[in-house]
Amino acid sequence: MDLGIKGKRALVLGGSKGLGRGIAEALVAEGAIVALTGRDQQAAALAAAQIGASAEGLALDLADAGAIDPFLDRLSADFGPIDILVLNGGGPPPSLASEIDPAFWRAQFDTMVLAGMRITNRLLPTMRQNSWGRIIAVASTSIREPIPGLTASNALRSAVAGWLKTLAGEVAAEGVTVNMLLPGRLATDRTLSFDRMDAESEGLSLETVAARSQSDIPVGRYGTPAEFGAAAAFLASRQAGYITGVALPIDGGLSRAML
Repeated sequence: MDLGIKGKRALVLGGSKGLGRGIAEALVAEGAIVALTGRDQQAAALAAAQIGASAEGLALDLADAGAIDPFLDRLSADFGPIDILVLNGGGPPPSLASEIDPAFWRAQFDTMVLAGMRITNRLLPTMRQNSWGRIIAVASTSIREPIPGLTASNALRSAVAGWLKTLAGEVAAEGVTVNMLLPGRLATDRTLSFDRMDAESEGLSLETVAARSQSDIPVGRYGTPAEFGAAAAFLASRQAGYITGVALPIDGGLSRAML
């Protein structure tokens, strides 16, 4: 199927590895021109080189509020207008709901919520002017079923979901769709780190913990970044123009909630 995005310009935040890289690879395979970001310029450039000639790696740390506007200025001048925006960033460290550190919450809010709002606010006017745009955010199934020990992720990704759902209604008639992808347990460094933490705390092998985790998933395995990227590419497609305001789980059936 031709997804109709050949020549479209995409910005994939956190695209140098993991799920972001899976999305960048899928978009490039469909003919999109992709700027992908990572905190480290060398790693971002290497990822882009491995993906293909139509990918470019750029440095951006979403935790550095002062870097966002200069980055977007350079992007506009050197790369051109963005048609497809993928909001994606690393997850916060584990935290308990009963332990509140205001400084931690402010920092995580700025990185996980406000940074994406600012970037979207800068890029959205051109999408509206062109009567075509795709905004896709990578969140977590935790917005539907909170994950114990990941309080910041549960709360802040839910805040993003509320903002994006509202935005979807505001721009739908202008040809701009706004959707979320909710990854479950996929084969990424973050999943591996959680498995390793459990293995160390329980005195088990990493293989035993990973097998136990995968046994909870109806599909029986972790998903891959390529599978995740394929879903994102479809939401970015011309054919997906009637899909907006959706939060789509990519979790092998792990979520039990119907809505």
